[in-house]
Amino acid sequence: MTTLPTIHLNGTGAETLRAEYEDLYDAVRCAEYKLSMATCNARDFYPQGSEAYRAANLERNEMLFKLRDVIHYAAAWHDHAQAHCHLSPGV
Repeated sequence: MTTLPTIHLNGTGAETLRAEYEDLYDAVRCAEYKLSMATCNARDFYPQGSEAYRAANLERNEMLFKLRDVIHYAAAWHDHAQAHCHLSPGV
């Protein structure tokens, strides 16, 4: 669950939040892609023993899941702000 802000006249404007969280979303999606494309090959781990590659691959997947959590977080803030941009353009 993501705790979202109340968008009101004395707070940060909806358009500001929308733009910032869109930038965050884009950056983390880029990081997710870069990590998924970075080399993690079993031949680089076999000198460490039979479990080293498995452990490295599990760690990599955990990092991808963490990035995806941030992507979902940024999307929730973006979508919330976007909805308010249409409701009250000056806020």
